[in-house]
Amino acid sequence: MARVKKGVNAHKRHKKILKQAKGFYGRRKNTFSAANPAVMRSLRSAYVGRKNKKREYRRLWIARINAASRANGLSYSKLMNGLKKAGIEINRKMLSEMAIYDAAGFAQLCDTAKKYC
Repeated sequence: MARVKKGVNAHKRHKKILKQAKGFYGRRKNTFSAANPAVMRSLRSAYVGRKNKKREYRRLWIARINAASRANGLSYSKLMNGLKKAGIEINRKMLSEMAIYDAAGFAQLCDTAKKYC
């Protein structure tokens, strides 16, 4: 039985990693042994970053809603509690957008929430 040489497959794998390392600094961009751990770390960081992005946006929306609701005489928690009791289901992203671009509509929501607090 003929022996299987792995040169072709290794070359493909190395090219794939080096393609992902494009733009890295120093030997990390053109040497497989340096690029491989750098690429693995960057992929891991990207995975974690995608999760963190969701958290960061939610924090931003809550901060914006809190600022706008306090301008209307409510705290964030009272606003959210009042909206829930009123049966108004609107997510934080849309509340944040309303607070920025539709202040009159947001004020109406705050008035509605005040009635249920």
